[in-house]
Amino acid sequence: AGSGSAAAPAQAREQPVLEPVLPAAAEEPNGTDSAKAPKVNCEERNTTGIDRFTLQILNVSQDLMEFLNPNSSDCTLVLFYTPWCRFSASLAPHFNSLPRAFPTLRFLALDASQHSSLSTRFGTVAVPNILLFQGAKPMARFNHTDRTLETLKDFIFNQTGIEAKSDVAVMEEDWEGPLPSVLTKGIDWLLLFSVLFLASFVMYATVRTESIRWLIPGQEHEHQE
Repeated sequence: AGSGSAAAPAQAREQPVLEPVLPAAAEEPNGTDSAKAPKVNCEERNTTGIDRFTLQILNVSQDLMEFLNPNSSDCTLVLFYTPWCRFSASLAPHFNSLPRAFPTLRFLALDASQHSSLSTRFGTVAVPNILLFQGAKPMARFNHTDRTLETLKDFIFNQTGIEAKSDVAVMEEDWEGPLPSVLTKGIDWLLLFSVLFLASFVMYATVRTESIRWLIPGQEHEHQE
């Protein structure tokens, strides 16, 4: 997957401080310990009056921390993605269906290339990257390479003890949005930076070598016959 950490200049109000993130434990779909003692005790939100359960995608001017309440114990699953990453695109329909499976939890997604300071802050150096927050504190990271609705449901259940609705599946509408499942053209800023850095280094080394050659006695006349 592409990296979003160097995709855009850091926002001034964000402090690039690494937050402690507890690594996700190995998934145990058949275990009973996780069901008895969830790792994260989430306060489930009141769903009364909510007709449509969907995720919210933050735009470039929205700050993630404004959507996370530090004084609450409710839980939010946050996806860091980029629209030109094929792994993000393949994950999209599965992540789009999650709010229907867990209506009492919240789901957010943000373009890591537009929020590079957050990528640095939470150590999301590659996308897609999924973090489970309790309030404003990151509690666990989804570390599986198999990113499907089923593995995501297992991750949430093992961390929170909250069971997914059994009748939820990936539907045709989930391929359409809100998270895009079709790749869009974009610039891989990290790759571009790497190429420019390499080119600059080669140019510097070439100039430096020529300067040293002319300083060596006798070298300045080697081409004069």
